[in-house]
Amino acid sequence: MDAVTYPNEKVIDFISQNVIPVRVLSGQQPLATDFNIKWTPSLLILDQEGKEHSRTVGFLSGEELIPSLLLGIGNGHANKDEFKDALSCYERLLAESPESDSAPEAVFQRGVNLYKSTHDPKPLKEAYNQLQERYPASQWTKRAYPYRLIGA
Repeated sequence: MDAVTYPNEKVIDFISQNVIPVRVLSGQQPLATDFNIKWTPSLLILDQEGKEHSRTVGFLSGEELIPSLLLGIGNGHANKDEFKDALSCYERLLAESPESDSAPEAVFQRGVNLYKSTHDPKPLKEAYNQLQERYPASQWTKRAYPYRLIGA
């Protein structure tokens, strides 16, 4: 990723504005053991306390890295019930990278977080409908399958 992804200007801008990057080599102790680094690159999204909220293993292009990081940041907010911030990340991802590999999960998580923040089940069904229409083969469409019955 050093040769292709990290030199990308969009990646540089995104990382400098949204995360604090830390590089840990797979053999660097104790961090490699503490964070279970078994293969590189392993990209982890951690909160301020060092709790992991997302992990991506393997090469990602710049076009896939940014949405993956946005998804991880959003999931970190969601895990802490910071729904407004989580939804902002998912919306940004879907607006800027709707064809990325991270987009189906963002649709799913947006529906779940809208439900959790409002207690209205309609966003779950809307998420399933959008997944079925745009990403019918996605694992996230399969996971959302029961939501099709909401309001039926």
